[in-house]
Amino acid sequence: MCNARPERAAAPLPLRVEVPALPARGGAGLVRRLFAPLGWTVTADPVPLDTAFPEWGDSRYVRLVLESDRLTLAEALRHLYVLLPVLDDAKHYWVSADEVDKLLRAGEGWLAGHPEQQLITSRYLSRRWSLTRQARERLELVRLAEADDSEVEDIDNAVAEETEAEEKPTPLAEQRRAAILAALHASGAARVLDLGCGQGQLVRALLKDTRFTEIVGVDVSVRALAIAERRLRLDRMGERQAARVRLVQGSLAYTDNRLKGYDAAVLSEVIEHLDLPRLPALEYAVFGHARPRTVVVTTPNVEYNVRWESLPAGHARHGDHRFEWTREEFRAWAATVAGRHGYDVGFVPVGPDDPEVGPPTQMALFHRDDTEKEAKAA
Repeated sequence: MCNARPERAAAPLPLRVEVPALPARGGAGLVRRLFAPLGWTVTADPVPLDTAFPEWGDSRYVRLVLESDRLTLAEALRHLYVLLPVLDDAKHYWVSADEVDKLLRAGEGWLAGHPEQQLITSRYLSRRWSLTRQARERLELVRLAEADDSEVEDIDNAVAEETEAEEKPTPLAEQRRAAILAALHASGAARVLDLGCGQGQLVRALLKDTRFTEIVGVDVSVRALAIAERRLRLDRMGERQAARVRLVQGSLAYTDNRLKGYDAAVLSEVIEHLDLPRLPALEYAVFGHARPRTVVVTTPNVEYNVRWESLPAGHARHGDHRFEWTREEFRAWAATVAGRHGYDVGFVPVGPDDPEVGPPTQMALFHRDDTEKEAKAA
């Protein structure tokens, strides 16, 4: 602040802010939706990946110019403090509860009524559900107080009873594991393969159910298996429990005799991590060589991606996804695999089944019935 003219700090100024290369997950459209409601004239031009090769398209960066003669410098700095990391969508430090206070201080006077408040709070708080909910509850108190000229403390008790009754939504990963367990129960499987087991979340769920007498987790990543071993506490497990579970390093692109003879195999959120040309190798290794009686496959439904408000159009849910299929594409692949290897296949939605775009996760249940063959052989 200038000591000679302290009144200027509280007065609107002709301001121009220019950022030559701003990471903007959501593109120029999101930049405008964030800044324009705050009184800025926004120019957001996508930065090409390489000007010499325009066919490569645009990068995730924009050249940003903000102009306004209606804002104070303090207001402008608070907007930038919140919205630049929101656009970057990648905080590079641990987000704890004090980040809610920082957000509300910087968002005072503008965030409670911002049309993109939900996206801003979610991204700023790194999508931590509990912190996002806390921030939005406090912002709602502010909005209500402003609407009827009350103090926040005057209406706090009236809102608390309603918000405490809200239930935390069940994460999609938990819904997926529950659907897989239900499918395995229905199949009568006792000896189960978790193919692409990662860090062992499904293996842990299987271990809690005594109906599964043998559980084998398979993954190509030695590091993931080491993490799974620590999380499962295999070194502290009792002898009987430890006898039910094994972790095995192996690639699903190759046949492996260790995987033959099991009742069921699960491929949960695995196939989309393979390049499409490698899918036939996985198909043969699982359905043609290992040949468990039941195979459960889950994968994202790309049609549902439009319902994720924080996911830019055209982006996959995870940076390592090589593809994400529509319901029609997944069903066509599954039907072809089933026909080629002698399985029947059915489909089950996982998560809320949207009437327009379907569920967030799609599940295929493969089953082969060898009863008649076994009877003839006998």
